[in-house]
Amino acid sequence: MTQAVSSPPRTSSSRYAVPPGLAARLARRVVASPSAPTQECITPMDGSVLATLPTSTVENVEVAYRAARTAQQRWARTPLRTRSAVLLRLHDLVLQHQDELLDLIQLESGKARRHAFDEVLDTAGVCRHYARKASSYLKPRRHLGAIPVLSQSRELHHPKGVVGIVGPWNYPLSMSITDAIPALLAGNAVVLRPDQKAALTALRAVELFDEAGLPEGLLQVVLGSGSTVGQAVLDRGDYVMFTGSTKTGRTVAARAAERLVGASLELGGKNPMYVADDADIDRAAECAVRSCFSSAGQLCISIERLYVHEKIADKFTAAFVERVQQMRIGTALDWGYDMGSLISPEQLERVEAHVEDARIKGAQVLTGGKARPDIGPWVYEPTVLAGVTEGMACFGDETFGPVVAVHPVSSDAEAIQLANASPYGLNASVWTGDLRRGRRLGEAIHAGTVNVNEGYAAAWASNGSPMGGMGDSGLGRRHGAEGILKYTESQNVTVQHLMGFEVRKPLTEKSWAKLMTTSMRAMKMGRLS
Repeated sequence: MTQAVSSPPRTSSSRYAVPPGLAARLARRVVASPSAPTQECITPMDGSVLATLPTSTVENVEVAYRAARTAQQRWARTPLRTRSAVLLRLHDLVLQHQDELLDLIQLESGKARRHAFDEVLDTAGVCRHYARKASSYLKPRRHLGAIPVLSQSRELHHPKGVVGIVGPWNYPLSMSITDAIPALLAGNAVVLRPDQKAALTALRAVELFDEAGLPEGLLQVVLGSGSTVGQAVLDRGDYVMFTGSTKTGRTVAARAAERLVGASLELGGKNPMYVADDADIDRAAECAVRSCFSSAGQLCISIERLYVHEKIADKFTAAFVERVQQMRIGTALDWGYDMGSLISPEQLERVEAHVEDARIKGAQVLTGGKARPDIGPWVYEPTVLAGVTEGMACFGDETFGPVVAVHPVSSDAEAIQLANASPYGLNASVWTGDLRRGRRLGEAIHAGTVNVNEGYAAAWASNGSPMGGMGDSGLGRRHGAEGILKYTESQNVTVQHLMGFEVRKPLTEKSWAKLMTTSMRAMKMGRLS
């Protein structure tokens, strides 16, 4: 049985809240009219109101873009080393203020503190990586010209202009800020619409940007619904970055295509883990707990499908279920809990519907399977299912909650076939004692990131390598070179020296064509590089 560790009872004087002074200060960072209606920030910890923030309008989005465009022109001329220094200071500030940030993340998302700390590490890591590597990613590069030596070609990278970012609610710090970091470093301005459930954390991070020395106007924040304010942000950006559902992502992509602007989309997932017959069962089971239930399963790259080789399926399942039953669930602003709450009643309703549908259609609940209002209003137990089959909602649809299905398989080939039997392709995991086998299996899985002997953290935290989805899981990549170059326009400036492409006397067109043919053959043979 899962250990349900309830938080202390709350009285009216000790209910969750943010300091009134902080809430008022953060509200001033929102581009909104003085008489704007307000939105309530609700905490999943107990369902109470944390704070109220103003709501932006489409006209406010226009104002934000005008201010951002003005600031961007100056910023683009700022030396890269100066821009990088801002991020290194932000790195230090995020670590310095981590206790405050952890509180805000937990209050807005309901997640356990250890999972909130993942966001602090991620944000600081992205800051450091791009501050150190931007000069390498963005520097001009020489390329082989059309005519060796005579054609001198250079590739340059110019900022797009103003990037529109719409962030999700599940990672209030990380997914609001880490997309803005490379965009700003590349010389762009940003108009950010964090999710309404994640606004306080995002606004506090924007304050830290200011403290780090980011010039005024470069990072504008608007708040409001995705269908109005979020869409207005995406409809005006010179490049758009969206994290959310596949259904909405298709609309974002179509609207960006109409304007002929680029878009990067991280969308849904139904991520598989395969535990091979030679895997370390205890290590794999331990990691599976973290990989399935971090942030109560509200992680785009968390595991929802567990494929286990039949030779070890019984032992692994027993070890896994035992560990799940020992998880500590709580909603306190403190360390020591393995899982917190879902973020909203809507998420709880979705999780309950998936589990009940599976149960009615014949699946077995090995552990969990019910809500825990005694801990928090939207808490649901970590749940392990067996016997999940096609036709059940949780078989192929993303649950985005603390639910995983275990499936025995007879071979590596069957595991790969089942792992790839999904339109999604965001993240995957392979467990084996043979690393060559692990790499081979990983390369066969249709997913943007694959972790061998890890669930998700290894690939996620490798900031120099790309991260993103295949298939219905999205377009574009975070991290690495692509994570910053996507926010730039590539330009080819080629200077031609001496002889060009004209036919010069005494050559005839025929003799010129013969000369060029000979040259092409020589270049193919490597005589001319």
